[in-house]
Amino acid sequence: MVVASAPFHLSETPTSSELVGKYFRALGHPTRLGILELVGEGERSVSELVKLLGVTQPKVSRHLACLRWCGFVATRREHRTIYYRLADERIAVVLELGRALLADNAEHVAACRTIGGRC
Repeated sequence: MVVASAPFHLSETPTSSELVGKYFRALGHPTRLGILELVGEGERSVSELVKLLGVTQPKVSRHLACLRWCGFVATRREHRTIYYRLADERIAVVLELGRALLADNAEHVAACRTIGGRC
């Protein structure tokens, strides 16, 4: 089944590897990671995220839509303001584990020409 409003498309019968790959691809953008780190500290509005990240409001909103669609963030409305938070505290654990693993491999990751570059 294909959902027309989905921000991506999967095959009719996605494999586990396809799904996990797409899940981690959401973590592959510095702005999305910054958003997750900030909302991991506490709820944040779009305007707070814009100010803290130094990214335009449309870009922050687009990344938040992706993160919300994929289940990384949840929302709470207070009057006209929507606040974002981690949808599941295990996301903070994944980020912490990623930072710990990176500590042992930072030079290699920084020098890698395949990840984040052209294969």
